[in-house]
Amino acid sequence: MTDQDPYLLTPGPLTTSTTVKQAMLRDWGSWDGNFNAMTADICQRLLAVAGGEDSHVCVPMQGSGTFAVEATLGTVIPPGSRTLVLMNGAYGQRIGKILTTLGRPFLAIDKGDYHPPRGDEVAAALTENPDIDQVVVVHCETSSGILNPIDEIAEVCRQAGKRLIIDSMSAFGALPVNVAELPCAALVSSANKCFEGVPGFGFAIIERDLLAASAGQCHSLSLDLYEQWQYLQKTGQWRYTPPTHVVAAFQQAMKEHQAEGGVAGRLARYTRNRDRLVAGMRELGFQTLLVDQWLSPIITTFLSPDSPAFEFGRFYDAIKARGFVIYPGKLTVADSFRIGCIGQLHDEQIDAVIAAIAEVCQELGLTLPVPAPAEAPDNLQSA
Repeated sequence: MTDQDPYLLTPGPLTTSTTVKQAMLRDWGSWDGNFNAMTADICQRLLAVAGGEDSHVCVPMQGSGTFAVEATLGTVIPPGSRTLVLMNGAYGQRIGKILTTLGRPFLAIDKGDYHPPRGDEVAAALTENPDIDQVVVVHCETSSGILNPIDEIAEVCRQAGKRLIIDSMSAFGALPVNVAELPCAALVSSANKCFEGVPGFGFAIIERDLLAASAGQCHSLSLDLYEQWQYLQKTGQWRYTPPTHVVAAFQQAMKEHQAEGGVAGRLARYTRNRDRLVAGMRELGFQTLLVDQWLSPIITTFLSPDSPAFEFGRFYDAIKARGFVIYPGKLTVADSFRIGCIGQLHDEQIDAVIAAIAEVCQELGLTLPVPAPAEAPDNLQSA
């Protein structure tokens, strides 16, 4: 890293390796056979990570992760089909906005800012609303950092005969998911999260039979995953101009993911990052929003201390000046900020950001340990 390249302690984009960056130094022709082979390789690798080689297909989609989520919902959900959306943060809310925009009917279980949707609640909603065809849930809701219980939700969907769609944007690649065993009709993620690539495309891992039956359903020309899949099958090419440099970087990132030990290796490092971060921040007096049971190894929300000396903008700028970028809070119930655990971060960087935060607190006139938050939520003690 240079003085101009702070470490990104965010949920993506994130800090990438030098070798991933170097993979973008070559130009590729979008119709070239070598590039088509690269696309096929990353799709095969993603299916292997997801355990979906025999049952699912992988379809990449240009754009941000939200593009891939909208493409998936618009392609596999028929216009008249009703969906149950599980919400406990900004990204669950965004799924509701997408379905509203698409004119797809849905029912929401909204748990607020940070409570997890539980299997019994989903079961009750499906019993009361037998016309629901699919359930959509965010795997890791990064607005709070909560890791939602997808296994119990998947089991309820299996028993009820409903499709499950998982927005695993910030979790896939570090949290184990087997789409065939859950089961899961579709899983959506993107290049710039736990695989530690760079932004530019997302991807959907979809049951082959479900996608094959989705012809003509999509609301959009460019976001039609069925047509994207068909074109890839026939030609090996993306339908429209692909982000060639990003794809090359992602292939390198996937090789590095495998070399680290795959999902298990990445989860071990991220978990160590989280535990080290949380312990250090608690020593400084900062409180986590969530109790340990619900802390994800992706990003952690910390409650702002109750002091007129604490102002997030100044806090952020002073930390950035020391070489680290953190994230503002996204809660409605309390003032907070977030610190990510993913990307090319190791013990050295976690220790350094804790030391930087301690220095900044003293610079701003905060006593250590910092004052407790004025009105802390219940921290899921009863969840």
